[in-house]
Amino acid sequence: MIRLRHVLPLLCALVLGGCATLSSITDATTPLQAYGLRAPAAAPDIRGSLRRDLVIETPTAGGALDTDRILIRPDPFQAAYLPQARWTDTAPVMLQGLMLRSFSDADALRYVGRRPIGGTADYLLLSELTDFQAELAPDGETVTTRLRLTARLVREADATILGSRTIETTAPAASTEAADVVAGLDAATRAGLRELTAWALRRMGLAVSE
Repeated sequence: MIRLRHVLPLLCALVLGGCATLSSITDATTPLQAYGLRAPAAAPDIRGSLRRDLVIETPTAGGALDTDRILIRPDPFQAAYLPQARWTDTAPVMLQGLMLRSFSDADALRYVGRRPIGGTADYLLLSELTDFQAELAPDGETVTTRLRLTARLVREADATILGSRTIETTAPAASTEAADVVAGLDAATRAGLRELTAWALRRMGLAVSE
C-alpha cells in the first residue's frame, strides 16, 4: 500500500487552487491511463412493465467533479487528482451512461435515453453529483471511495416532482493506486445505481424488490 507520506508529494502538485493547473497536467508527455466503470451486474427484481419513456439528464456537478480526472481527497479540505489516470469521459457524462445502462437492463420501460423520441418524455430524471472520489483517512492507511448523488424524478406532463432521493454508497480501496481506487468506485457506483434504479421505478408505480 502507498502510504500518505509517499502520495502527498504527488497530490500536493495537483491540489485545486495550488500553483499547478489542470492544463499543465494534461500537457504532460506521459499519457494518462483511461478507466471506465460498470453498470450493476443484475437489475432489481421488477414485476410488470410500463409503456412509458424516461429521459436521463447528465448529472450536474461542481468544478472538481466536472472533469475526466479521478478525484482523491487527502483530507476533507483538499481536492486533488490521481496522477497519470483519468476516466474515459467526464465523471457526469460517464455516470449518465451508466444510469442509462442500469435502467435499460431493468427492461421495465418502453424507452430510456438521453433525449425524448418525440417532443417530451413521460418521466425525466435529474440529478446532482456531489461526491465521487477516494478519501484518505487520517491514519494515512485507510482509503474509502464514495458516491453521493441526489436525484429527482419529474413527470413531464405537469412538471410534478414525484420524489427525490439522495444515494450515498461507499466501498473500500486497497490503496491509492489508480486501479485500486477505480475498483472501489466501481463497487460503490454499482451499488448506488442499483438503489437509484429500484427507487425510481417504484416512484413510477412498479413493484420492485431489491
